Amino acid sequence: MHRGRALPSNHVMHLLGTAVAGLALCHAAPGFAQDGAATGTGTVEQPEGENPTDLPAPDQPGEEPVVIASEDDLPAPTPEFNAAGERQISFAADILSYDSDGETTTAEGDVVLQSGDRSLRANKVTWNQRTGLITATGNVRFVDENGNQLFTERVELTDEFEAGEMEDLLLALRQGGRLAANRGIRESDGTVALEEAAYSACAVTTPEGCDKEPSWRITADRVTYDPAEARVSFTGAYLEVFGQRLIPLPGLSVRTDGGAVGGFLVPDVRFSKSNGIEVSGSYYLRLADNKDLTLSGYVFSKTTPMVSAQWRHLTGKGAYQITGYVFANGKFQFSPNWSLTSSLRLATDKTFLRRYDISRDDRLRSHLSVERIDADSYLAVEGWATQTLRLNQDQDTVPVALPLIDYRRRIADPVLDGQLDLQLNTMAVTRNIGQDTQRAFARAEWSRRAITGMGQVFTLTGMVRGDVYHSDDNLENPNAYYRGEEGWQTRGVALAAADVEWPFVGSVAGFDQVFTPRVQLVATPEIKNLAIPNEDARAIDLEDSNLFALNRFPGYDRVEDGARVTYGFDWKLRRPGVEIFTTLGQSYRLDADRDIFPDGTGLSERVSDFVGRTEVRYRDFLKVAHRYRLDKDNFAVRRNEFDATVGTSRTYAEIGYLRLNRNIDTVEDLQDREELRAAVRVAFANYWSVFGSGVFNLTDSEEDPTFGSDGFQPIRTRLGVAYQDDCLEMGATWRRDYISAGDARRGDTFQLYFSLKNLGFR
Repeated sequence: MHRGRALPSNHVMHLLGTAVAGLALCHAAPGFAQDGAATGTGTVEQPEGENPTDLPAPDQPGEEPVVIASEDDLPAPTPEFNAAGERQISFAADILSYDSDGETTTAEGDVVLQSGDRSLRANKVTWNQRTGLITATGNVRFVDENGNQLFTERVELTDEFEAGEMEDLLLALRQGGRLAANRGIRESDGTVALEEAAYSACAVTTPEGCDKEPSWRITADRVTYDPAEARVSFTGAYLEVFGQRLIPLPGLSVRTDGGAVGGFLVPDVRFSKSNGIEVSGSYYLRLADNKDLTLSGYVFSKTTPMVSAQWRHLTGKGAYQITGYVFANGKFQFSPNWSLTSSLRLATDKTFLRRYDISRDDRLRSHLSVERIDADSYLAVEGWATQTLRLNQDQDTVPVALPLIDYRRRIADPVLDGQLDLQLNTMAVTRNIGQDTQRAFARAEWSRRAITGMGQVFTLTGMVRGDVYHSDDNLENPNAYYRGEEGWQTRGVALAAADVEWPFVGSVAGFDQVFTPRVQLVATPEIKNLAIPNEDARAIDLEDSNLFALNRFPGYDRVEDGARVTYGFDWKLRRPGVEIFTTLGQSYRLDADRDIFPDGTGLSERVSDFVGRTEVRYRDFLKVAHRYRLDKDNFAVRRNEFDATVGTSRTYAEIGYLRLNRNIDTVEDLQDREELRAAVRVAFANYWSVFGSGVFNLTDSEEDPTFGSDGFQPIRTRLGVAYQDDCLEMGATWRRDYISAGDARRGDTFQLYFSLKNLGFR
């Protein structure tokens, strides 16, 4: 104990977990006589339905304080405590007595005093009219003008209703956190100075209302609480976790409103195969309410040290942040219509982020966008750049898209009872080595949606578009399918579509059901697609999400031409707590096969493959989703994707499986793959949990000749144990990476992490 002095056995050691009988919800609160017939001068009747002695436990951080009484709740004061004729103190009590010799007024038995927005409850209150001193004893609860609640056995107040000296006390702050001490004094400005004290931002009761020890607390010789700055400052402080004193904390101060305080952050410790033992620490500088700087240092036993910095700034128009790798992003709203969004991501070399375990991305994208949005129009001027982190890819072959301009306008007045949308778009794609492409197009689309008297949902669509393209160095594109013809190219596109959905509603086996068949007809004249360079419409694959799309290519550079009929159905079953949804469909081309669709996409022949999706939900406990594509000829599964989650938010298991079996030779963007992902977390002992996860490549050489795997290749596995409650998080993690990339070597990584709420050095 500090300086040989014993801290209070109840308040400081338990932070009122069991200190004041009747305050925790697990304890019964004393009753109060409601009949107004108590003896003694000054007896008053309590308002009907109110019981001012039924006090709950101290409020949790961020909760509104319990209002003990308001001026409207109290009867006319009998009598009034007058302070120099200025402040009036209303009161209610069971018994009131007056000692004329000592000029002392005493109120006893469930005493409630109120003056403005301050109130006090106690078993006994004595007012000395000579000195103006008010003394409250026995289960005292004082609420100040800031909503802070003071619990003590004895407190002295002035006749201005200002709390003064206190003993064996607890201060529950409205903004969060609790302070307990042997002794204390409250100054007239609201500042509270405590001796032999303890502080914690942790809850001291469970959700069921029973007492519990705080996960961490700060014990100190002296503590000062400044409500104006929402700051608690400590002298001679130590950190205790689960009752064990760990480290001294000189110069510590914390904010009680959740705001940040400048100082050192909790260090991070890990061990990895590439870097050896790693110790990292950060220093946080709060430069103003709207700007801060975090400086970080990393020391490794197997490689050179590293430093980084993060700057954050909130301006009147928006916010941005910069991290020194360089990662930066920001968003600014200049007016209700105009905004700017930016993101810059750069690394000094291809393995830097992976080597230091900062990120495992294989490419870094930078983006700049200026947007204007109103009720009827949208304008975006954008630029995109990518830094490749793939070891076998040359940065000079990676494109830059700048500028990309997109303008859209919706005609306010209906045209033929339908909606008319206009679009202008242009983009330039350049490479240091490789093909350069520029494009521009104008598009007009009209659509009308109506519901017939029999319940069919009928949608008509018409679209016309004119394109202009220019490209250079086309022969440097290694994929002839994407090159197009060099020089200037033009293209005209027209489209007409009719779509009919007919929902049928009924019930089956206790389920409400909606069965919705759907048929769509789309017709587009033949287009010289292969003469146009393809920069943004490469990753084509038939899925349930694009089955009924007017253009099943993902971008603008390819347009599906010809005439086709698409048909399918949605079926939804629902009952309380259970929901099942399934969709299935296929398309049929009315004219000859189209060579713009590569084999393996499910669309290369006249009749497409079948695609579908099924989802099952059971309350918040089970969610299963299955997506698939079946070969139209033999029903072989060409795409099989399964994701499932079962459990609660604390104990759960997740599994994901994907297999792409396109039955073609390997080509760009259409490789066969098989992958398994799994994760599990098991909670125990209220706040503890163990967890594990893994990603496994199941692709073998038969599925992709470029792979040398035998069909089971772990990518990454992870195991750990964690503790997390309302104010403390800590744990240990083991991770194993099975693939090396440059100087980012495969191997094990061990990490210990520890974080506290509302802590930092001043």
